[in-house]
Amino acid sequence: MRVRKIIFSVLLIAFITPAAFCQSEVLKGVVNSLARYKEHKELKYLAAAKKSIDSLFVVNSDSTNFEKNVYLTVVNSSVLYVDSLNSLNQPINLLAKTSRLMDKLKDNPKKGRFEKDLSFAATCLANVYMRNGFNYLVRSDIINAQRQFLTAKKFAPAFKQIDAYLAYVNASLGNLPAAASFYDSLADDITADHVEAASAVYKAVGDTAKAIKLLERFRKKSPENNFILLDAANIYNNKQNYTSLKPLLPGLLDINQNNPDIVFVAANCYDRLGEYENAEKLYLKAVELNGAAYDPTFNLGLLYLKKSAQKEGSAAENLSYATAWLEKATEIAPNNINCLEVLRLLYSQTKNKTQLDKVNNKLKQLTN
Repeated sequence: MRVRKIIFSVLLIAFITPAAFCQSEVLKGVVNSLARYKEHKELKYLAAAKKSIDSLFVVNSDSTNFEKNVYLTVVNSSVLYVDSLNSLNQPINLLAKTSRLMDKLKDNPKKGRFEKDLSFAATCLANVYMRNGFNYLVRSDIINAQRQFLTAKKFAPAFKQIDAYLAYVNASLGNLPAAASFYDSLADDITADHVEAASAVYKAVGDTAKAIKLLERFRKKSPENNFILLDAANIYNNKQNYTSLKPLLPGLLDINQNNPDIVFVAANCYDRLGEYENAEKLYLKAVELNGAAYDPTFNLGLLYLKKSAQKEGSAAENLSYATAWLEKATEIAPNNINCLEVLRLLYSQTKNKTQLDKVNNKLKQLTN
């Protein structure tokens, strides 16, 4: 299945101020460097903060100091988030080490005083993992992209956009039930960027009801959106729900007036609903756009045959039109048994023995 490219969104991060920290005197150098970075947005201040915090881990007892570890996590996650090109030449395992440290800190009973700091660090880490996930997607490494997005979700479970990314990678891997589940979890948080992909997944798992519900919701917001109109129309047409399809036709035809396939779908819809005048105009338009198309030509012949049977207008004229269009249809598809069977009935009705014999002989050749 085809899934549209997704757009990378990030969690909004407001760099915390020194007042947010409950720092001791020994940590003021770190906090001051972070404050300077917040004010000037220059990487050198994050480098200074990193140098300051690293210098505080001298003896073994330092590694168990909760406050120092909070600062280490904040600084490391900030560096990882801001310095995406690793201009500061940090070790390749910094992300993994910081993530493990974050896992320990968030489950520590002492975390209460540092909730804002830890939340900030978690947001930074989630953004880094999302960025990594998109880098893997660019290289078509879907498995590793999936792992990165799952880790991002661990650090930012409330950021619904990650579920959209997980839905995308699962769909790309063929895990359609999992993809549908992630789209379900988005509920009303799903954005217009993901409607096409979500609809494709729902249809692939056979849940057209969810696809329609999703499309109808966004159609109200964007009634001119061609994809949403087309997708909803295709579902209604495939389900032969012509009553629901009909309201979509004016907008659909306005955007796709020269598309013979869409004009034919509209004509067929009006035909099925008994609106023969609209159907006739659109069948003729579809044939005009593509004279080699069998379906509108055949349906036009059937339409005149129905009008004749229902005594709409001149019966003789309608029979004449029906004959002409059905004969044209059999020229396009000479071996189509359905068309030949209808012509046999028509020639029997009009007492055209010569043509009837030809059709009967043709049917014998095709069915023996």
